[in-house]
Amino acid sequence: MAGQRPRPVKPAKRIPQRTCVGCRTVNPKRQLVRLVRTADGRAQIDPTGKAAGRGAYLHERRACWEHALGHRELDRALRINLNDAARAALRAHGEQYSDAD
Repeated sequence: MAGQRPRPVKPAKRIPQRTCVGCRTVNPKRQLVRLVRTADGRAQIDPTGKAAGRGAYLHERRACWEHALGHRELDRALRINLNDAARAALRAHGEQYSDAD
């Protein structure tokens, strides 16, 4: 096949990386759970990862959720003060996860 130019090599697709608020490790975005601060100042879980608002990420590990909620790391990341009811609701969601990696 003389005279043919080689095909250009496509660069590898970039995978977005995010840091877990609980343990501070960096992982691909899709491996973490996104929490978002809504326009009315509440924190909620964002299953799509596309909701508008300031976001924070946590592993699907109970230890990460407990640390982020217990040490107010989530409050700092979302720049809000979670009330006791919101903190309890998020803690209940975090209880569904195990501590296994």
